[in-house]
Amino acid sequence: MREYLLVLFCTAAVTYLLTGPVRKFAIAAGAMPPVRARDVHREPTPRLGGIAMFGGLCAGILVASQLDNLSKVFSQGTDIRALLSGAGIMWLLGVLDDKWGVDALVKLGGQMIAAGVMVWQGVTVITLPVPGVGPVAVSPTQGMVISVVLVVVMVNAVNFIDGLDGLAGGMVCIAAIAFFLYSYRLWYGYTISDAAPAVLFSVLLIGMCLGFLAHNMHPARIFMGDSGSMMLGLMLAVAAISITGRVDPDLITSELGSQTATVHALVPIYIPLLLPLTVIALPLADLLLAVVRRTWAGQSPFAADKRHLHHRLLQVGHSHSRAVLIMYFWAALIAFGTVAFSVTNTGRTVVLTLAGLCLVGLVVLLTPRFRPRAPRAVQAFVPPRYRRRPVARTAAAPVAESTESTELTAESAGRTSSEPMAELSAEDKRLLGGVPKGSSAVTGRGHGNGRGHGER
Repeated sequence: MREYLLVLFCTAAVTYLLTGPVRKFAIAAGAMPPVRARDVHREPTPRLGGIAMFGGLCAGILVASQLDNLSKVFSQGTDIRALLSGAGIMWLLGVLDDKWGVDALVKLGGQMIAAGVMVWQGVTVITLPVPGVGPVAVSPTQGMVISVVLVVVMVNAVNFIDGLDGLAGGMVCIAAIAFFLYSYRLWYGYTISDAAPAVLFSVLLIGMCLGFLAHNMHPARIFMGDSGSMMLGLMLAVAAISITGRVDPDLITSELGSQTATVHALVPIYIPLLLPLTVIALPLADLLLAVVRRTWAGQSPFAADKRHLHHRLLQVGHSHSRAVLIMYFWAALIAFGTVAFSVTNTGRTVVLTLAGLCLVGLVVLLTPRFRPRAPRAVQAFVPPRYRRRPVARTAAAPVAESTESTELTAESAGRTSSEPMAELSAEDKRLLGGVPKGSSAVTGRGHGNGRGHGER
C-alpha cells in the first residue's frame, strides 16, 4: 500500500505543478475559444489541461517502474505499454481538437485507432463471465469488437460530462477510487495477479484527477479539454478490460470453499463489465439520452446542445457548486454501492442503506432553492451565504433608495438619449435639427412649413 501511496502522491504533485505552466502556454497559444451559447462559464478559459495530466501519468509510471513490488507489473505483461500507446494517441488527438477543432467523425476514427492499438498489444477481452454458466470464451474478433466499443463508449461518456467546473475530474476520481477498492481486494485478498495492472491504473487515475482538480474547481482557472477528458475515459476502459475476463472464478472458489460464496464475491464481474459501467453510470446515461434526443430531433448524435444532466440541474435552480456536488453524490452512491455488494454478505443491509441515501439525494435534488441559515451564535464562523440577513430597515432608507434610484434612472435616461446623438455625423445632426419638436410637430408650424423631409 505504501508504494501505491507514493505513486499517487507523485502523480498528483506533478500534475498540480505542471498545470500552472500549461495554463500560461494555453493562453499564449490561443487555446481559449470564445464562450459559446451552450457554455456555462462567462469568460474565455484556457484549455489543454490534458497536457499536465499526461505529464503526471508519465511521472507516475516512471516512479512505479522503480519500486520493488510494482515493477513486477511491467515485466508480467504489456498492459502498461499498451496504456501509454493508447493514451498518447488519445492525448494528441485531444490537443489538436482543443487548439484547432477536429470533426466529430475524425475524432471518432482517432478513438477507434487508439483502441485498436491497445487491442493489438494484448489489452482485450478474452472471456465473459456469465451468471450460471461461468466464463464464456470469445473469439479474437469478438474480443476486439467488445474492447473497441467499450473504449469508445467510455471516452465519449466522460467527454460528455465535462461541462461544469470540476465535474468530469471529480466523477472519474470517484470511479477510480471504487475500482481501486475492488481490484485491490481481488489482488491481495484472493492473490489474483491479473488484477495488478487495474490497481495501478486506478491509482494513476486518482492522482491525475486530484492534482488537476485543485485548478479546475469552480471557478476554474483552466479546463482539461478533450485532451484530458478522452484520456481519462480511455484509462477507465483499460482498467476495466485488463481485469475483465482474466479473473478465474476457480481461484476464488478455492479460497471461499463454496460456489455460492464465489458467485456473491464476483457480483461486479459475473455480469460482463458491470463494475466499470456502474462507476460511470451517470455519464453513460447522459450519453444515451443525448444520442436519443438528438436523433429523435433529426440532428447528428455529435451535435452539441445545452440539455445535458448538469445543464438541467442548473435550469432547475441549483447553483454551480451544488449541481457538481449532486452529481458527485449519485456517482459515489452507484459506484460504492456496487462495490459493497461484493464485500459484505449482508445484502439486505446494503440495499436499505442505499435506499436511504437515495431518498436523501432525491430530497436535495428537489429542493434547489433551499438555503440553510446558521444560528446567530455561530454566524461569525460560517460563510456569508449561511448567515441570516438583517430584516430591520430605517424609514428613511426606502425614501433615500427611491430618490437615488430615480436620480439614477434620470441620469441613465439622459445618457441613453445623448449617447446616440454623439455617434451621429454632422450631416445627420443637421437633418435631425430640422425635425419639428413639441407643439410645432403637432400643429405643423415648425421648420419646413409643415412639410416633412419626405415631402421636400
